Amino acid sequence: MRIALYFFMVVVCCTACSKKKASPPPPAVKPAIKIENSSQERLTAAAQMHFTISLDKTTNVPVSVNYTLQNGTATAPKDYTSASGTITIPPNQARADLSVRISGDPTNTREDNLEFSVVLSNPQNGSLATATAKGIIITENGTNFVTADEGYTTPTTYPGYTLAWSDEFSGNSLNDGFWNYETGNGSGGWGNNELEYYTNSTKNVFVSNGNLIIEARKEATGNFSYTSARLTTQNKKNFQYGRVDIRAKLPKGKGIWPALWMLGSNINTTPWPGCGEIDIMELLGHEPSKTYSTLHYGTTANHGSNGNSYTLSGSTFYDKFHVFSMIWIKDSIKVYVDDNPELEFKKSDVGSSTYPFNTPFFFIFNVAVGGNWPGNPDATTQFPQRMIVDYIRVFQQ
Repeated sequence: MRIALYFFMVVVCCTACSKKKASPPPPAVKPAIKIENSSQERLTAAAQMHFTISLDKTTNVPVSVNYTLQNGTATAPKDYTSASGTITIPPNQARADLSVRISGDPTNTREDNLEFSVVLSNPQNGSLATATAKGIIITENGTNFVTADEGYTTPTTYPGYTLAWSDEFSGNSLNDGFWNYETGNGSGGWGNNELEYYTNSTKNVFVSNGNLIIEARKEATGNFSYTSARLTTQNKKNFQYGRVDIRAKLPKGKGIWPALWMLGSNINTTPWPGCGEIDIMELLGHEPSKTYSTLHYGTTANHGSNGNSYTLSGSTFYDKFHVFSMIWIKDSIKVYVDDNPELEFKKSDVGSSTYPFNTPFFFIFNVAVGGNWPGNPDATTQFPQRMIVDYIRVFQQ
């Protein structure tokens, strides 16, 4: 009887053991877990940003890791929906997806790109190789750009003058009855070894909230690493004499070179510098408190120029609007910053050269990147950089 009972217990025990499955042992060498940066353009409606969490090799057990989201220039819940939890990569698989809800913006506001972080912790059956990733919300492509209307301004009328032409940039797009786009990189980087490629894209030039915005961006186009815009009034708005007022905020940063200037309308028949060049305003981005005004004349073999500079005290031209003005009469040009004298130039100043400034000229607005004069951008240069023009007005007697 005891032998039969013993035999029965052994059979039951063996049967139970045979039904129990042993868990696979964890891998001898744990797979490395990493997370990759991600980006998503902000849309008018909410969208999903996807992060990839991956292993450097598969394994026969599940691998899990905790995650949290941390604010940067992007903050929750304004820009994204905060979340935390655990991501599990199943056995014999090498990746998983983490989705983050990005808030929509019905106003399509353009601003500097926003960032937040995804932070991984507490890995199970794996080790952390890359524990943090950046989430970049691309907001720099919006069409609604808002800037504070602070700074110097000038009147809409002057005694003895009549408004001959103005552009207040009050519409939703650039007026092609006034302005041309010059595209490309010109000959030899527009003769200055500049690095940008000028486009007619709304990424680089657009009108919003009563301002013209010319934006230099660090982005590849063909063989060029930067894009920007260059506008002219050639063959559309040419002027001889008068008072010019241009109200603008200027960009900054090493290698950034904004300019508000003019060329002689006869440039196609009288090559530069014989046609004349009037630089109402130029700025070198590494000197954001100083502007330059220069006049060029002469010949290729005998180039002449006269110029001067104006320096703000305690602020930069990036901070607020300033007005760059020129009073241009026969045989004389005076340039002002906020109605303060910067440069006076007379016909007698050209010496033996031909004085080219008694003929019609057209306007050019541009933001160059790099070149002989400002030098090239470096690691300190932030992009995008914007020149914001509130108005241009030409008064004549």
